[in-house]
Amino acid sequence: MTEYPKFAVIGGGSWATAIAKMLCVNLPEISWYMRNTDAIQHIKNFHHNPNYLSSVEFNTDKLKLTSDINEAVAYADYIIFAIPSAFLSSELEKLTESLQDKVIFSAIKGIVPETNLIVGEHFNVTYNIPLENIGVITGPCHAEEVALERLSYLTIACGDANKAKVVAKHLSGNYIKTKITDDIIGTEYAAMLKNIYAIAAGMAHGLGYGDNFQAVLMSNGIREMKKFIKKVHKMKRNINDSAYLGDLLVTGYSVFSRNRMFGNMIGKGYTVQYAMLEMSMVAEGYYAAKSTHMLNQKYKAKTPIIDAVYEILYEGKDAKKVFKKLTDKLD
Repeated sequence: MTEYPKFAVIGGGSWATAIAKMLCVNLPEISWYMRNTDAIQHIKNFHHNPNYLSSVEFNTDKLKLTSDINEAVAYADYIIFAIPSAFLSSELEKLTESLQDKVIFSAIKGIVPETNLIVGEHFNVTYNIPLENIGVITGPCHAEEVALERLSYLTIACGDANKAKVVAKHLSGNYIKTKITDDIIGTEYAAMLKNIYAIAAGMAHGLGYGDNFQAVLMSNGIREMKKFIKKVHKMKRNINDSAYLGDLLVTGYSVFSRNRMFGNMIGKGYTVQYAMLEMSMVAEGYYAAKSTHMLNQKYKAKTPIIDAVYEILYEGKDAKKVFKKLTDKLD
């Protein structure tokens, strides 16, 4: 029998469902943890997640479904976390199994609020996981297009190229192309920042700005991202690569983007609380805007777009007035 690495997926949302779908193409079995026991039973009975990407049909013989995170961790060599960053700490508090000998990959696009660290740094600092055992999975890739089996691209980042290759191999398929990189910090910050810019794009649309302004907003966004990431982690990287610019564009423009949808509602005049209640999925950019604003007290990068989103979401400023001022800062 051929030996294969054992994978566990942590999370029950759309991105976790998409990752489970990709892994099931290449592996005879995976472990899949989610809190919702009703969803687990539904998948066992009807072969699809009732709440997210319900069109994806699973061969349940390949799934070790569990509502016990320790069971999933004990099973796996490679653990892929795909839950909202705001809920990561509360899930990890349930752990009694050690993560020390595990390879941890984050598919989370945000900062852990309790430590104000990106997810990879959080595992390194809080759980003493060696950096060579930590990786990141980024796009440009929407879970909904994975469900539709539309051609998509993933970037797999890890300091250990061999581990990146293992994850890339087992996520690859007829409609999934993968590449690897060693820029763990840059790709993870880019994945977090692009959600804030997508909220800005949604706000602009909701306020009635057209495609011309959207193009200026996105081109300024990638330059702003470059400046911020360079302040945080200086290394040679091409910000125009798919993991940075590509992920920004798909999140800023796509109809599948929950962050753009959230921003659009704010631009149309909905309150933050109402917009969040209306959405069935978490808009990571909401949390990222606050975390990035706090981080930038240290780094002092020039970030007018992030500042504008923060002022609207957290200081209650009028979106129309804030964007009017922002238009004079962009070029």
